[in-house]
Amino acid sequence: MGTVVGRHPWRVLGLWLVVVVLCFAAAAGALGGDSLFQRLTSGEPTVPGEARTGRDLVSGAATKGPATMLQVTGVDLGAPAVADTVRRHSETLSRISGVQQVSNPFLVPGGPPSPAARSLVAQGDPSRGGFLTVVDTKPGLSKAAQRSTESAVTAELQAMVRDLPGGRGHVGGTSQLVSQITGQVETDLRTGEGIALPVSLLVMVVVFGGFIAAGMPVLGAIASIGGALASLLAFSYLIDLDASVVNVVTVLGLGLCIDYGLLVVSRFREELRAIAAGGPAADISRDEVVLATSRTLASAGRTVMFSGLTVAISLSSLLVFPAQLMKAIGAAGVSVVVVALLVALTLVPALCALAGRRLLRRGTEQASDTGVFSRLALRVQRRPVGVIVVVVAAMLVAAAPAFSLQLTSSGTRLLPAGTDQRVFFETLARDYPATSAPDVTVVARAPLAEVTRWARDTAAHVPGVRSVDAPKQATPDLVSVGLHTTDGPLGATTRRVVTSLRADRPAFPTWVTGQAAQLADFSASMRARAPVAVALIVVATFVLLFLMTGSVVVPLKALVLNVLSLGASLGITVWIFQEGHLAGLIGFQSVGGIESTIPLLVLAFGFGLSMDYEVFLLSRITELVRRGHDSDEAVVLGLQRSGRIITSAAVLIIIVFCGFAAGRLLVIKETGVALAVAVAIDATLVRMLLVPATMTVLGRRNWWAPAPLRRWHARYGISEEVEGAH
Repeated sequence: MGTVVGRHPWRVLGLWLVVVVLCFAAAAGALGGDSLFQRLTSGEPTVPGEARTGRDLVSGAATKGPATMLQVTGVDLGAPAVADTVRRHSETLSRISGVQQVSNPFLVPGGPPSPAARSLVAQGDPSRGGFLTVVDTKPGLSKAAQRSTESAVTAELQAMVRDLPGGRGHVGGTSQLVSQITGQVETDLRTGEGIALPVSLLVMVVVFGGFIAAGMPVLGAIASIGGALASLLAFSYLIDLDASVVNVVTVLGLGLCIDYGLLVVSRFREELRAIAAGGPAADISRDEVVLATSRTLASAGRTVMFSGLTVAISLSSLLVFPAQLMKAIGAAGVSVVVVALLVALTLVPALCALAGRRLLRRGTEQASDTGVFSRLALRVQRRPVGVIVVVVAAMLVAAAPAFSLQLTSSGTRLLPAGTDQRVFFETLARDYPATSAPDVTVVARAPLAEVTRWARDTAAHVPGVRSVDAPKQATPDLVSVGLHTTDGPLGATTRRVVTSLRADRPAFPTWVTGQAAQLADFSASMRARAPVAVALIVVATFVLLFLMTGSVVVPLKALVLNVLSLGASLGITVWIFQEGHLAGLIGFQSVGGIESTIPLLVLAFGFGLSMDYEVFLLSRITELVRRGHDSDEAVVLGLQRSGRIITSAAVLIIIVFCGFAAGRLLVIKETGVALAVAVAIDATLVRMLLVPATMTVLGRRNWWAPAPLRRWHARYGISEEVEGAH
């Protein structure tokens, strides 16, 4: 493969140019159809279970579609001119195609002062000068029809505000909230790329000593972004794609592509220098450039391939979870890893082949046998047990906050404070509490009278329940009961109410639903499937590392160290976001918990990235052992020869994650910080300290395997070392 790429680099580059342009055009909607960001959704993560069944039973019987609302302040509700203006615009609204019903206090008999209009008047008091208009759409509209209707409704509501003397208005609704979240995702994506790409380029200029070599991984990263966006667009036609998926998998693809590009360019320069054998760069022939490209893909390319496999396996573990969001992240993430691998194995080598001898004009990638990393390894080897004790203790302390982990699903609080739609819904809850959904809803299959008695005699007396709405006949055989608690839809009290209602069932069938119930079902589902996901990751990773090293000890040690690393990163994430530390520095408001998807993302993404660096380091150490070096010497030389690449790769991917953590959407900020911390811990405490310390303690036992497995590995094992390569 390397030979083909080396001989035809212009064809490879031309093909990639066409593909990348088409990918960006498709994602932007320039080829016809919706853009990627128009196809995104947002909502609470749900799984099949009682809460979703109850929600679907009620929503299936719904007679209204999504509503667009207008909150008006600063008007005299008793003024005839105000009433005439509102009624005139209400008539226009009711004639818009797709509108089913218009509600506001001026359409109620008796007007704003009447008791029937109280729920549509700000805080139930006409003297406050505020009222609410609700425009319900018809159920079952297509996406295009829904957008057209909402656009016309919004324009008419804004016209109403302009015609009201002294009036100020604020339009909002579920569709507007989703639109603002997806718009924030797009903005955060541009922000992250705007920070990550130029800073990464500067770091690689330092690493490579020139812009030509440094620019190659960045060009590859741009190509990977285009491929990632196009693959996500394709997935949006197969599954509902949550807005958060885009940033999560795009940042992964960007980071991996820079990592792999760094490794490939570095190895190409090393091979080219070895071929030159100290001669001038100008004398290197075209055939020698092709040979260097071939050796690069046969060695570093193989490492990249198996590194990508470990990341893909980690992400594929998300497919075992029933939550659609997890499946979407897993499937889209694997596709983005494939894009990153294609970039690293074709586009980046083609760029190297085109640059050829110009890559050697400044600096060399041949690592010295002595340096910063070899000295660090030697110091660790003098007191390996002490290093292990101190580092493991520090990581356990860092992991301690994870034991108080509180999962949540923030809803509107995902958006930054002061954002238009977050303010809208906070004001709506404060001024029009009757329009707020109940904190807990019980759907019952029983006669209305029987459910009413249960609601009065039992549900109203559950600890934590503040009030109970009058039961409503949802369908001929279903009744819904709304319960309001003392601490909101996701408070601790509400969660206890859900548990109590599910533990003490009435004589008739019930389904307890609501945000807290959905979160409980989601968490229970994650706990139930987590052992399967972990087993998949452990077994597959163990097999891959055994194929690389021929040892059963090294894979086991790597798995244990990764657990420590991920525990520490999750603990630090809890300390920051749940407990509210560093809120001013990072720019967020704590919601008292961690988004429910974060632990799984840290497990899958963090494990995959950690194994990335494990593969980078072990490939060198294993190669040295096979050349006859003893274990301790192989560790020192392996760390010296790969330490700069691992450190540089870690710095680059931390920059990428921090770039996206600079965005404003809470779940993306949590993901960026959590993974940046995971990479930082893994590349420093684990790779530079714990790995050499544990390998020193184990000595030759590092490479132990039962005799049958040794024979099997001798036949089927993999290695980065290639005959004739440097």
